[in-house]
This record gives sequence, structure tokens and C-alpha cells, in this order.
Amino acid sequence: MDLMELNATGETTQFIVIKLGDEQYGIDIKFIDNIVRMQHITRVPKVPAYLKGVINLRGEVIPVMSVRLKMGLSADELDKNSRIIILKLDTHGQIGIIVDQVREVVTLVNDDIEKVSYDGKEERVNYIFGIGKYDGGLISLLDFSAVLAE
Repeated sequence: MDLMELNATGETTQFIVIKLGDEQYGIDIKFIDNIVRMQHITRVPKVPAYLKGVINLRGEVIPVMSVRLKMGLSADELDKNSRIIILKLDTHGQIGIIVDQVREVVTLVNDDIEKVSYDGKEERVNYIFGIGKYDGGLISLLDFSAVLAE
């Protein structure tokens, strides 16, 4: 079956696959405005720890947050693979998120995405709206309206 037949049979969504620690997560490509190398982040006083500060990107001041800290993971370990992904969201405007690595772009057929149901106990799970099956592995798909709520 070629790709044209695939698109005719099932809707597809493209995701950028990122790494946070040992886990792979997918971000819907429609939310991604830009991906930039790590740069100086100016601290802002009296904000939650997961808000790392702001960056100046082509004259625009963009808040940057640590998704790892927000999700209750260990602090970011910045290295040459670390990136800031600039998201463009209807409710929050632009916001940068620090990720350990940007892996690849994948196209998932919507039938290959399992919705996640919540039991409300584990906070981190609430940031995921589904699990994508790709290339024999699983990718947790991030729900940024939940990650950025507060």
C-alpha cells in the first residue's frame, strides 16, 4: 500500500518526536512554530520553578518552561542536543519548552493513536492525550492545553 492509499483510508497527523529523559513524546506539528538551539534564558523572579524565564527570539520575548519539571521529572540536563521548541497556542500565544532532544517527524494514522483514559491518580498521565504506535514502538502524545494549564 502506498502513501496515497493510506491517506485516503485514514486521517493522519504529523508529530515531532522529542525525548525527555528516557521517554519519547510526540507534539502535534500544528502547534510548533520554531525549533531553536539552547540559548541564554533570562530568569524572571517570583514564578514557579518550571518557568525558566524568557528568551529574546528575533525581538520577541518568549517565556520558556521546563516540561520535565512541570511533569514532575528530574531537572533538565542541558547538552548539545537540548533544544527550545517554540509552540504557538491559541490560549497562551507563544511559549518555549525545553526538550532533551528532537528526534524526527512521524506521520501517524489516527487509527494508530490510542486515547488515554484517566483515573486521576497520576498527575503526569494527565499531560498525555494518547499513545501513538509507530515503528514497533510507542510514543506518548502530549496534550499542551493540559501541560500549560495553570
